[in-house]
Order: sequence, then C-alpha cells, then structure tokens
Amino acid sequence: MDLSPGQQKAVFALVVVVLAALGYWLIVPRVSHSHAQTQPSPTPSPTVSVPSPPASAPSAVTTTPAPAGGVDIYSWLPFTQQGLAAAAAVTEKFLVDYNTYAYTENAAGYVGKMNGLITTQLATTLRGLYSTPGVAKVRTEQKQVSTGTAVINSLRAFGASSLTFLATGTQHLVTPKGTSSASAQYAITLTGSGTSWQVNDIELSSVGQS
Repeated sequence: MDLSPGQQKAVFALVVVVLAALGYWLIVPRVSHSHAQTQPSPTPSPTVSVPSPPASAPSAVTTTPAPAGGVDIYSWLPFTQQGLAAAAAVTEKFLVDYNTYAYTENAAGYVGKMNGLITTQLATTLRGLYSTPGVAKVRTEQKQVSTGTAVINSLRAFGASSLTFLATGTQHLVTPKGTSSASAQYAITLTGSGTSWQVNDIELSSVGQS
C-alpha cells in the first residue's frame, strides 16, 4: 500500500521517536548503575576534616623516614660538631675545677689541676686571684672545702678561632659550721680550632651586658 507524503512523514517521525526512546532506555540505566557503583559511600559530615582514626584502627598513612642526607648546619660554621663538643667538654671540666678547692691547697696546686684546659695567661691570673690575701685568709680561717659542678646553658658567641659559652657553676661548700651551695652564671671564652681548645677568659655573664 502506497502512503501519501503526509503519512510517510508521520511514520518517519514515529520511528525517530521510538529509536530515541529505545536508546535512552538501553543507555541511561547502565550509566546510572555504573555511576552508582563507582561513587564512594557518603560520609556523615563531608564538610569537616576527617578525624584521626581510633587507636584500634589500622593507620592508613605510612611514616616516611627522615632523609639520610639532611642539611648540615656545621658547613655554615667555623667549627665542626666534634670541635664544638670538645670545646664544651673543656668548658665544663674547667668550671668544675674552678669551683673545686680546699683550704689546705696552695695556688699552684689549685691551678695545676687545670693544666691543658687553660692558657698560660689565664693560669697566671687565677694564681693571683687565689692568693689574694683577704680571700686566702677567709678560706683558711673557715677551713673551706668546695666541690664544683657545672652545666652549659648556651653558646653566646663564636668566631673563626674562639667560642664563648654561658655556663652555670656551683660551689658546694663545706666548713666545720655546715654546708652551703651557691651558683653563678659565667661567660667562658675559649680559643683554638678543630678539637683543641683552651679557656682564656672567665667572667660573670652579667659583665658588659645591659
């Protein structure tokens, strides 16, 4: 049966509509289903930061070890880590000896135990101070015996061949009348290089400070 031109256009339009509907029915459900499978489950509060997992839950983040080759700050300084440690050891030993003495000990004996730790100039200065008449008289009359302890507080200054530490020295004093302790903070300057250092000056840390 021949169709009129108007009927042919109507049939063609109907076929297009049917094909479009069929395509939508075949494609859209599959896309929706696939989309639903790939979407993660919604979280209770997606707008806030995720809290840390409880202690019983396995951690999802692995710890990355620190890199073996970190920044070597000593490459910026005029001394090595070993050199700084050596200077600190000399400072502590010197300050312990500085506050350790006995009324039976003369100046040579007092300073002699610091041999190798101090410069010749400082040795001369300390012998003079130890022998000062007023100081020596009190030490002898009170029969003083002092034991020193020391702790380094910080590094105040440094240069190409010098270091200055702030350190606290304590005298634990014993006399026939009892015991007492007194502490003071000192600025102790050393000269040297590498791992070889000697103390060449000691003064109270407050001297020269505003």
